[in-house]
Amino acid sequence: MQNNKKLIRNIAIGLAVVILIIVGYRLLRGGNSASETLIEVPVKRGPFIGEVYSTGQLQAENSTFIEVPKELSSRNINIFEIQVTDLVDEGTVVQEGDFVASLDHSAIEEMITAGEDELKKALQALEDARIDTNINMSNLRDGLLNARVEVEEKKLVLEQSVYESPAVKRQAALDLERAEQNLLQLQRNYELKQRQAVNSVERAREEVRRDQETLRDIENLFEALDIVAPKQGMVIYSYDRLGTKIKVGSTVSRWAPRIAELPDLSSMISKTFINEIDISKVKVGQKVKVGVDAFPDKVFDGEVITVANIGQTLPNGDTKVFEVNIKLFGSDKDLRPAMTTSNVITINS
Repeated sequence: MQNNKKLIRNIAIGLAVVILIIVGYRLLRGGNSASETLIEVPVKRGPFIGEVYSTGQLQAENSTFIEVPKELSSRNINIFEIQVTDLVDEGTVVQEGDFVASLDHSAIEEMITAGEDELKKALQALEDARIDTNINMSNLRDGLLNARVEVEEKKLVLEQSVYESPAVKRQAALDLERAEQNLLQLQRNYELKQRQAVNSVERAREEVRRDQETLRDIENLFEALDIVAPKQGMVIYSYDRLGTKIKVGSTVSRWAPRIAELPDLSSMISKTFINEIDISKVKVGQKVKVGVDAFPDKVFDGEVITVANIGQTLPNGDTKVFEVNIKLFGSDKDLRPAMTTSNVITINS
């Protein structure tokens, strides 16, 4: 009897375990089925548009540049660079002839002082050359006069020795010959010294002329250091060769002459740089949507007008990029140079 009860208990436990295993298995199967549910969507046919995105900066397509004065290019002025000491605020609207910028006057004042000193030295050297020439040539002329007198004296002695012995006449003839040779030598020496004196004075005079020309060029440059607007327009600062905006304290030169510009705001372009991976996709003539960060609600149509053939590395950058210019169609009075743009170039559709 006890054995039967024990058997029944074992069977019940076994059935319970089997039921638990089946229930657990079904629960696990149910969870997996839920996670493997597929979502189906209909396939539609439509256009595929490829686009390249970039940020850029607005520039006027045409500008009148305000540069260092042309007097700085004089070959007589050895100034490699000069500092901007004053500059009107960017965005100032100026009229023709209005003040725009001033360059360092103190450096040119020092050059004027040095130039005046050099001219004084050159004038003194010219005067010394003239005095020396007059003294030397006067002495040479006196020597020639004495030599001519001596020749005449020797001729007279020879003439008076006609009744003298042959030896005396021979000596008189030799004395005359020596006197004539001495006169000839002095004449040649006089001509040589005269040419040398003329050249010496001419060199001194040429040095004076050069110093006068240099001083005149420096004085003209000094007068041109205050730069005025060549026409009416809005002043926008230019950038130096390192991409830094010109400001008071910046240096400019004949090789990097731009200080500011007066842009034509009726025709604008967006200057942007495309990385070397995408540049092969960008072509002249491609359409562009240009947004301006300052006016998020405005989008302008544009077109790629130039694509650089040679890449460059921008300051503070380490990758090659290529300059691309995008022309905006139409005009907008709110657009200003240096505004940031967002460009979407359609490369295919």
